Amino acid sequence: MNDTPDAAPDSTAARVALWRALHVEADATPHVLEDEIGLKLLAPDKDWRSRGDMDPQFTRPFRASIVARARFIEDLVVEQAGHGLRQYVILGAGLDSFAQRRPEIASRLRVFEVDQPGPQAWKRQRLIELGFGIPDWLRFVPVDFEAGEAWRDELVTAGFDDSTPAIVVSTGVSMYLSKEANAAALRQVAAFAPGSTLAMTFLLPLEMADPEIRPGLEMAEKGARASGTPFLSFFTPSEIQAMAREAGFREARHVSAADLTQRYFVDRTDGLRPPNNAEELLVAST
Repeated sequence: MNDTPDAAPDSTAARVALWRALHVEADATPHVLEDEIGLKLLAPDKDWRSRGDMDPQFTRPFRASIVARARFIEDLVVEQAGHGLRQYVILGAGLDSFAQRRPEIASRLRVFEVDQPGPQAWKRQRLIELGFGIPDWLRFVPVDFEAGEAWRDELVTAGFDDSTPAIVVSTGVSMYLSKEANAAALRQVAAFAPGSTLAMTFLLPLEMADPEIRPGLEMAEKGARASGTPFLSFFTPSEIQAMAREAGFREARHVSAADLTQRYFVDRTDGLRPPNNAEELLVAST
């Protein structure tokens, strides 16, 4: 791995990428999502599977949630592309691998990955080192969120056409932002061209989660606080939908874990499924 830790992906982005790979390694077929690109980018030590946060049994519901949300968003992007959409924006892109795994779809779009400058430069370098390259339709948009840089302005600079619709995705981000910052982000996307879609994850209040996964969520919350990036915002489905409508979205719907289970896990015999009332999805349209 890169020997400049300040530039490397943060621990949350790395964990998500490794859980996606662990799904392929540890869970039975059919896999909800087949993604080992992040594992290749990270090139962790060979004993990475023995880490406490990689325990196959303990992490089972969490990686189910991670691959379910990723698959849902990927299906949504493919559907929108089939209807003529040509712009895809990934906020806080981290180690997202859609461009590398689905080039037959991604190459018909202009894909904008928005992220912090250091980790994004690290990812660019690793993609080049591994031979994936950076095609012209993949645009990296470095934005220093902590310094208050306006990501929408940077998007336009990178070639985004704000007169045509886009699909905008934000996963695993809302809990780290204040409610005011979440509302501001919703207003920014709601001002995109008519026909645009936002898909974002949100975390429900911890006390609402399935009892069997609540300890894991509480551990994650404590770890986030200890690392200086505490969870700041929790929403019920009705709260996040109301916030989206107030921001200016024409429609806002909640995609629950039960919806994802019905879509991707119903025929499984191993009991793998995303937990209820943990991290779920808002889909809103302009």
